[in-house]
Amino acid sequence: MVTLEQVEKLREYANISYEEAKKVLEETKGDILEAIVKLEKENRISGPEGGYYNSREGNKEPHANENVQYNERKSHNDDGVTFGELLGRFFRWCGRLINRGNKNSFIVTRGGEKMMSIPVTILIILLLFTFWITVPLIIIGLFFGYKYKFVGPDLGKDNINRAMDSVAEAAENFAENIVKEVKGEKTDGEDSNN
Repeated sequence: MVTLEQVEKLREYANISYEEAKKVLEETKGDILEAIVKLEKENRISGPEGGYYNSREGNKEPHANENVQYNERKSHNDDGVTFGELLGRFFRWCGRLINRGNKNSFIVTRGGEKMMSIPVTILIILLLFTFWITVPLIIIGLFFGYKYKFVGPDLGKDNINRAMDSVAEAAENFAENIVKEVKGEKTDGEDSNN
């Protein structure tokens, strides 16, 4: 037996007439949940938003509008960009950066003669993984007369190479001053022993 309370609950939820609610409840023997499911299957009411699980054989697919809404929420973040797109952007940026590094070179010279030339990408990898070996070697090289410069479309600018030359000159001057001081002390020390 269907009660007025059941009919009103179903009307409230499904937004249907008293007559429709009574008819569906009589068909489902007063079970409100079964009545709602029946109305959804007949597309007389829309189901809840989002996906759902159905263990029945007959209708395993959610409504078309629910599937679209679920996929839209799943594939886009707040900015409207998927994780795959962000990952693709990151890898393209890395590729452009590596390409620029390969077009520019780090050149080591001594006495005007080119000793070595490596792509900037290799220099950066060396600095990242062997920082405590690479930097001291570069600094020690300055004291032994090695000069460094960058060549290429992005780093081959005059101001960058001028800065590298001024550092090399400062290192040479520093080394010469130390050599002069050491020689001066030996000379003074030898004179004092005689």
